[in-house]
Amino acid sequence: MEFNLADLFEAVADAVPDRTAIVAGDRRLTYRELDERANRVANYLRDVGVLPGQHVGIYAFNRAEWVESMLGCFKARTVPINVNYRYVVEELRYLFENADLVALIFEAEFGPHVASVLPGVPKLKHLVQLDDGTGTVTEGLDAVEYERALAVANPTRDALVPRSPDDLYVLYTGGTTGMPKGVMWRAEDIFFAAMGGGNYGGPGIEHPEDIAKNISATPGVSFALAPLMHGNAQWSTFVALFGGNGVVLNASRKFDADEIWDLVEQEGVNVISLVGDAMARPLVDALAHRAAPPSLFALVSGGAILSPAIKQELNDRAPNVSVIDAFGASETGANGAVDVTEKGPRFVMNEWTTVITEAGDIAPVGEVGLLARRGHVPLGYYKDPVKTAATFTELHGVRWAIPGDRAVIEEDGKINVLGRGSQCINTGGEKVFPEEVEAVLKAHPDVFDAIVVGVPDERWGESVAAVIAPRAGHGVTLDAMTEHCRNSLAGYKVPRKIVVVDAVERTPAGKPNYRWAKETAVTAP
Repeated sequence: MEFNLADLFEAVADAVPDRTAIVAGDRRLTYRELDERANRVANYLRDVGVLPGQHVGIYAFNRAEWVESMLGCFKARTVPINVNYRYVVEELRYLFENADLVALIFEAEFGPHVASVLPGVPKLKHLVQLDDGTGTVTEGLDAVEYERALAVANPTRDALVPRSPDDLYVLYTGGTTGMPKGVMWRAEDIFFAAMGGGNYGGPGIEHPEDIAKNISATPGVSFALAPLMHGNAQWSTFVALFGGNGVVLNASRKFDADEIWDLVEQEGVNVISLVGDAMARPLVDALAHRAAPPSLFALVSGGAILSPAIKQELNDRAPNVSVIDAFGASETGANGAVDVTEKGPRFVMNEWTTVITEAGDIAPVGEVGLLARRGHVPLGYYKDPVKTAATFTELHGVRWAIPGDRAVIEEDGKINVLGRGSQCINTGGEKVFPEEVEAVLKAHPDVFDAIVVGVPDERWGESVAAVIAPRAGHGVTLDAMTEHCRNSLAGYKVPRKIVVVDAVERTPAGKPNYRWAKETAVTAP
């Protein structure tokens, strides 16, 4: 046995076959059932000629079949590719072509999009449509219905080929500031970087066989709120599965905070994983008229850091629940737990993560540099050697992943993460990181959500602008926001323009859509 994602899951399934693995809507699967259905997916792919190393798209909302399909790909040594279900036809065509998809498992309602894209994607030969309750497939598509495909496939592992720790895990990321790109990880590296092998929450895993020893005698329940097409939900799901725990998926197609809290109570959820304020804010507001379920002991945000105001409200309304920020990126995995203070998000430096200068040296205390991780890091971006060379760099004989976050090492050894350099606003030579200003704005009682961007300015080159969604029944003005921000920010960081919108646009994973915000701020009068 090696550090291969399919092998590791099978070891857990064999150890606790009758435990609940997945709850998604009205579907419940034990580890034995999930393993068998994933075997059927793997054998179906093998039977129709999908080869090890080839790419299989998963284009669906959260549902049990998402996990089945992903595990089935790992078992068959094919590579699952996450497809953003909000993409329009041209974005889908780019992704399908860039990812070299040869097979696609897709939601029935996306059939017309698939039909539009298919003529321009000649490599895509095998289509599997998920059940929509009718048992039929989209007219005009040469597709097989998912349950029919599984019904004729071998439910065992017998015919599946031996696997390798070098088998690929690919996560497509981006799209708000440019076209998405596929981050390529070795299976062993992503396991240790983000899927539970990094010794968070259990004993260390030195050998693959240790995975069974890591299983708790009393299973916990984790609730993944983000879409599975996002790394946050994938990683939190596999951390739970590799620990022999249950995973609840947010299978609703809307974010209803009260329904989520009902499900937490119903399923005895212990840990909620989500992405930033966009998901946390509605949950906090819902706690104003109900108590946090007693089973819950932790709420973990990854992919977007919680603002101090939201964390404080969570602590006030659910004092027995630990609120944890997990800092990481598609290119680095999980870097560690963050302590959000008045100085910004800070975390304790470990042996893999630090701040480096442009020259590749460890940055001196107090000097702004680039956050970097070594050790278990990706191979690069799929079919993009230029961006790979820029992000994954060897310096002084050490290979680093440097995704672009600016950071500084402080006197106490903690790292203050300033923000993504590509979003940094240069106003008259002063640098402004949007995350710092957003956190201050969202602390105002009338502000529900906010994104900060730079807009052209004749005098300063750029000036700070904020796109703000007020709380229901409230309004915001530039004067009020200016007065509020001047208590916490230097003058050059205070927004000189605000644009009020009904809702701030974010990605399906809850991350700020800076491209949309910039267009909105620039075009608004």
